[in-house]
Amino acid sequence: MKITFIGGGNMATALIGGLKKQGFSVAGIQVVEPFAEARERLTETFGVRCTESIDAAALNCEVLVLAVKPQQMKEALAAASGKLTDQLVISIAAGLRLADIGRWLGGQQGSYSKLVRAMPNTPALIGVGITGLYAAATVDREGRGIAEKILAAVGRTLWIEDEALMDVVTAVSGSGPAYVFYFIESLANAGAALGLPEETARLLAVETFLGATRLAEASSDPVSVLRERVTSRGGTTAAALDAFAAADIAAAIAKGVDAAAARGRELCDQLGQN
Repeated sequence: MKITFIGGGNMATALIGGLKKQGFSVAGIQVVEPFAEARERLTETFGVRCTESIDAAALNCEVLVLAVKPQQMKEALAAASGKLTDQLVISIAAGLRLADIGRWLGGQQGSYSKLVRAMPNTPALIGVGITGLYAAATVDREGRGIAEKILAAVGRTLWIEDEALMDVVTAVSGSGPAYVFYFIESLANAGAALGLPEETARLLAVETFLGATRLAEASSDPVSVLRERVTSRGGTTAAALDAFAAADIAAAIAKGVDAAAARGRELCDQLGQN
């Protein structure tokens, strides 16, 4: 199988590295990347063919992975418009609907439809991401399997059957690492403010979050039950959770996720206008 990446940034690099670890031959990978420094890095690191722009060789593939920023997608795909045959196209750009990508790729031939929309997150950079996937109705079981295999190179995958929910996936897991970093940062800052050395507070916050996450993953119990087991009536944990409840932290988180999902829908509308 031959794969061409349009865009050679961090996520493309993570996917190429993950595929290589799984035994995929890098001889079958090409990258279209306009920046010379990035092309040199990819060539030196993986030995893949890199080209500045889309050419005939780049389109000689079974799979195209669209890994450019959503604002740059239409321009990046212009050279491929109307030139695809039966390639599976996987977009990992947030805020772009498949209908718009298909329209940009179709050219005068009409909309291209063999498309998959994917939303990985940044833990994919170390192989522990999670990716939500949505496939157009024209993508068969084999195509879905190929998309799943490629994205599974950087973590877990799951299928979403309604494209409208991909904006929610983006809000929960795509943006989610930033929420986690925000909590870790706040917890560490609180510890430092109460007298702990900054590095000690950071280590305690990071390792606590890591351990709690692993416990939640390993347990079959709801996270609410795990939380209750740590919370003794009248104890220190209860005092903290009471303060969180008084500040309505849960509602603030829900409001933030809703805002992220709404922004995703707005981006889809804005970027798909042309």
